[in-house]
Amino acid sequence: MPIHPSAIVDSKARISGTAEIGPYCIIGAEVEIGAGTRLMANVYVEGPAWIGEENIFFPYSTAGVASQDLKYKGERAETRIGHRNKIREFVTIHRGTEGGGLVTRIGDDNLLMAYVHVAHDVHVGNHTVLSHGATLGGHVIVGDWAVVGAYTGVHQFCRIGRHTFIGGYSVVTQDVLPFSLTVSEREIRIFGANRTGLERRGFATDRIEQLQTAFRLLTRAGLNTSQAVERIRADIDPTPDLDELLAFIEASERGFVK
Repeated sequence: MPIHPSAIVDSKARISGTAEIGPYCIIGAEVEIGAGTRLMANVYVEGPAWIGEENIFFPYSTAGVASQDLKYKGERAETRIGHRNKIREFVTIHRGTEGGGLVTRIGDDNLLMAYVHVAHDVHVGNHTVLSHGATLGGHVIVGDWAVVGAYTGVHQFCRIGRHTFIGGYSVVTQDVLPFSLTVSEREIRIFGANRTGLERRGFATDRIEQLQTAFRLLTRAGLNTSQAVERIRADIDPTPDLDELLAFIEASERGFVK
């Protein structure tokens, strides 16, 4: 396997024969790195950590480092990163804690741009984009295909639904609805369905219009949440998308952005 002579790899690490460990990387014990994954240079990975295949870590990124949570007392916790992710410069990914299931998890085909922070016990799905400087507090859940804009901060325990686009410099303190285009100015607000993103992913026009109608009832009809949900159920034919949207609302513990 191509391991640069200046890299330090613990004898208890398990590195695929086709992985590449570049100059000055440090790989700790109980780190497993899959086939075709490349650590370019100056990458630090601490175990227990499992990293899948064909990922690329750019210089000065870190994964599996201990949590900044003051409740963390050194309990054994891990980091799991899937396949084909791009981890750009100065990204920090912290391992889990006992209070959050002991694992931080990142799925497949994600792009984490420079200076992104993924805190303890965060779960990131697949095909997401975390733009440069985005910060995910502990226990955040990010659904598939979500895009989090540059320098956006997401509060601990918030959920970001699938196919969401969050505009840059947003401050997210509540759950963000799936399929939505959400932007924080002086206060965070929802602007309806994430039409452009959904069109790019092959959503039919009538499918998007159903979601747009649901968002109008939720945010612009002068109804409280319970009334809006009743109207959505009464006025719009049920679909898997609407079922997902309504289930997300009903499961929200922090409230959601309106």
